[in-house]
Amino acid sequence: MTILEKVSSETRNIFNMFFDKEPLNYLEAAGLYGVIAQGRYNIAALEVIYNHAQDTELKSLIKEAIDRHTKTLIQHSEKLLSESGGTLPTLSFTKRTLHKKSLDIPADARMTDGEIAIAVGSMAKAAQMALLATLHQSYQLEVALMYREMLDVGLEWDYRLLQLMLNRGWLPRLAKIEH
Repeated sequence: MTILEKVSSETRNIFNMFFDKEPLNYLEAAGLYGVIAQGRYNIAALEVIYNHAQDTELKSLIKEAIDRHTKTLIQHSEKLLSESGGTLPTLSFTKRTLHKKSLDIPADARMTDGEIAIAVGSMAKAAQMALLATLHQSYQLEVALMYREMLDVGLEWDYRLLQLMLNRGWLPRLAKIEH
């Protein structure tokens, strides 16, 4: 792509963001509604998981997942849905205190850090698949760009979680198939 083509493409994107304002279609509105509702639940689950985690780096990644990823996604989604006249989900969950120090939870009543890392990684992958599906149903450039940016940030976060799991020996060993 030449410089002129790149400039033309970006100019077209900016023009569409300011002047091509159609209301959300049903799929976009439903996608944003679902992202908000699921995100609110995910925050509640991540807060509990954070308090069960013992490893400080894992706690840091979980806190980032709450603050930088989930809350940010919810705020952007609520803004987009509200601006288009959509109704926001009314469900809410109990806000929990995030304890920086490890809590004295008996070992048989909490997940191990390895189990927590796998659970959080699975939640992240499910969230990314949901974002990808809603991205594919988006026609509004602003909605699609928000989903894409959140996917990019989430994939970078996943990589850091995977590196932590590798370094800590938390990845499950799978038997290899021999031919």
